[in-house]
Amino acid sequence: MKNKRQAKILEIIAEKDIETQEQLLQELRAAGFTGTQATVSRDIKELRIVKELTPLGAYRYAPSANETTSTFSNRLNTIFKECVISYDFAQNIIVVKTLPGLASAACSAVDAMSMSVVVGTLAGDDTALIIMRDNDSALNFCNEIKKLLNK
Repeated sequence: MKNKRQAKILEIIAEKDIETQEQLLQELRAAGFTGTQATVSRDIKELRIVKELTPLGAYRYAPSANETTSTFSNRLNTIFKECVISYDFAQNIIVVKTLPGLASAACSAVDAMSMSVVVGTLAGDDTALIIMRDNDSALNFCNEIKKLLNK
């Protein structure tokens, strides 16, 4: 339910100028979601949503400009440098081959980044699947992996 609610929040702020948490909560309720202002506040923090100034001088919620695939955490850098053998993507799915037993660590590191472009991860023993929101996000993420591994 949390993932669906957070996806809806991103959809709402992409479509409408939302200035307050109360407005966002009203939009969520209109879309059939229940929750409190505290829940919306936590979602905003987890999604790294910021307020930006509109051309009309008002403020609105928007995804953080800093929240891109180039904001790899140090943990992810270390894990990927030490354990990734290969990677590739097909549309919005990234397949990462790791040393035996380390796919879970790779997925955990990606999950900890809480990127809105990552729908979810799934780990086997030496294979990690990263499901991205769209094809472009998968391509961008793979480009970041390539840069990281070539350093």
